[in-house]
Amino acid sequence: MKIARLEVLHAASGWRVTSFLKVETACGIVGWSEFSEDVGTRGLSATILRLGELVTGLDPRRIEWVTAVLNTSVIPAWSGMNQHAVAAIVNALLDIKGKDLGVPVHALFGGALRDRLPVYWSHCATYRVRYADSLGIPAITTIDQLQEAGAEVVRHGFRALKTNVMMMDNGTLANYRAGFGSTPGYPELNPQPEILLNLDRQLTALREGAGPEVQIMLDANFNFRSEGYLQLIRAVRTHGLAWLELDCYDPAAVALMRREAGFPIATGESLYGRRSFRPFLENYAMDVAIVDVLWNGVLEGLKIASLADAHDVSVAPHNFYGHLADHISAHFAAMIPNFRIMEMDIDDVPWKGEFVTHQPVIEDGHLLVPSRPGWGTDVDEKAVARHPVDR
Repeated sequence: MKIARLEVLHAASGWRVTSFLKVETACGIVGWSEFSEDVGTRGLSATILRLGELVTGLDPRRIEWVTAVLNTSVIPAWSGMNQHAVAAIVNALLDIKGKDLGVPVHALFGGALRDRLPVYWSHCATYRVRYADSLGIPAITTIDQLQEAGAEVVRHGFRALKTNVMMMDNGTLANYRAGFGSTPGYPELNPQPEILLNLDRQLTALREGAGPEVQIMLDANFNFRSEGYLQLIRAVRTHGLAWLELDCYDPAAVALMRREAGFPIATGESLYGRRSFRPFLENYAMDVAIVDVLWNGVLEGLKIASLADAHDVSVAPHNFYGHLADHISAHFAAMIPNFRIMEMDIDDVPWKGEFVTHQPVIEDGHLLVPSRPGWGTDVDEKAVARHPVDR
C-alpha cells in the first residue's frame, strides 16, 4: 500500500471555515482528518500539502516511520504550523490503517477503556453573544439571558458547561478578547475591575440557570498577564468552578496561579508535543492538561497523556471544531486512563452534520465512542462542495 495523493477541502461554517485533509492510497483506501486555519494558522493548507510531498509513495500503515520522516524534515522549526501539518497527515494515516484492518482507531492501541464519554457544552453563551447572526442561533445581549442559557444546558441532558469572560459594551453583552487584540485592554492586558465585577454577575446568572449540580468551567484564554489572572482567581473563588482555564507560556507563573487558586487550573491547549507539556507537569502547574489532538495528532497526544498520567494529571481534549474532530477526539479520550471530560461545541451552524457520513451520538450528556472502522465516519465531499468558502 502506498500514499498516492493528498488533497485539502474547505467548507463555510458561519464565522469559521471547516477544513479536511483527504489522503488517498494507490489501493483505493481513503483516510480523513480535520484541521483549522482559524486559530492562528492561516496558510496551514499549503504547509500540509508541501509536507505531503515528502511522504507520497510511502506505506501509510507504517505510521511511526512516516511520522519520523515528517518530524525530521521540520526539526529546526518543530512546533507551530509544522506540528499542525504533521498532525493532520498522521491523523489521516490512522484512519487508513483502521479501515485497512477493519477496526476502529482505538483498537490499534489496545482498545477503548470506556464506551461513553461525559461531554461539556463548550462556549456556552459565548457564541450566542458574538456569533449569533452567522450561526443562525438565538442571540444573548443581557446578563439576565445567561440564566436561560444555563437552564438550556440541563434540558439537553448535559451536566457541565464552559463559558468565556464577557463584558458590557454600550449596554450590551460582548466577549472580552483583549488577548486576541479585538477588544479594549490590548496590548497591556492589565486587570480591569469592571470586567471582574461583570464576570461575577455572569457566573451567578449561569449558576442560577444550571443549578448546583452542573460543573461550570471558565476559559480566560490569553486575556491577562499573571497579575490579572491572580486577580481573576480571587474574584471567582466563591463560584465553585470545576476549573479555571487559562493560557500562559510560563510554567512557573501558572504554578504560582495554581497554588493561589485552591481550585483546579486547566491549561495546555496551545502547547505542542511532550517537550512543551513537560515543564508544566514538572512544575506542577496544571490540574487538567488540555490536549488538542488536531494540533498534536492522536499519536503524539497519547504520548502527552502518558506523560501527564505519570504526573497524576488528568487530560481533557481541546475540541471546538467539526464533527470529524469530535470523532477523532472521542477515540483519543476513550483510550487514555486519565481522561477528565470531553469538550464539544453545541451551538453551531445547522448544516454542521452534513459534512460527515455519521454524526456523533450523544445520550444523556455522553458521547458514544465510535466503533466503526477508522474514525467511524467519512467526509461527505458533496456536502462540503455545497458550502463553498467565500473569504
